[in-house]
Amino acid sequence: MTQDFTKLFQTMMEQGAEMARRFNPALESFNPAAFDSYFPTMSRDMMEMWFGNTFNRDGLDAKTRLLLTLAALTAMGAQADGQIRLTIRHAMEAGATQREVAETIFQMSMFGGVPAMSRAFEIAKAVFAEQAEESAGDDA
Repeated sequence: MTQDFTKLFQTMMEQGAEMARRFNPALESFNPAAFDSYFPTMSRDMMEMWFGNTFNRDGLDAKTRLLLTLAALTAMGAQADGQIRLTIRHAMEAGATQREVAETIFQMSMFGGVPAMSRAFEIAKAVFAEQAEESAGDDA
């Protein structure tokens, strides 16, 4: 990311956090990441079986379905933090790239608003960092 983009993103995140605090002060201390331990990531084969082959054999694959789910959850905003985190992990397990995840989230800025998009980006960055740490741990 460029320095200008990083600064703009940081400003957007600060404004989004302030807006969330004004709407609902309880959002400041809520930790949706705590729900992650209850929902492990499904394997790619399992997701393809359930989301790719079961619902529509000749239609969308699991990766596309999960990116569509991510789009809808992003548009819902902060009420879907835990689901966004889980869907990003599942989408990447199904073959989505970080860029595809980011593009999906960015597209939703027009439908869910910039605060919802910013929050989803924040969650995605955390998931990407977690996966990088896990990969580094696997290599050790």
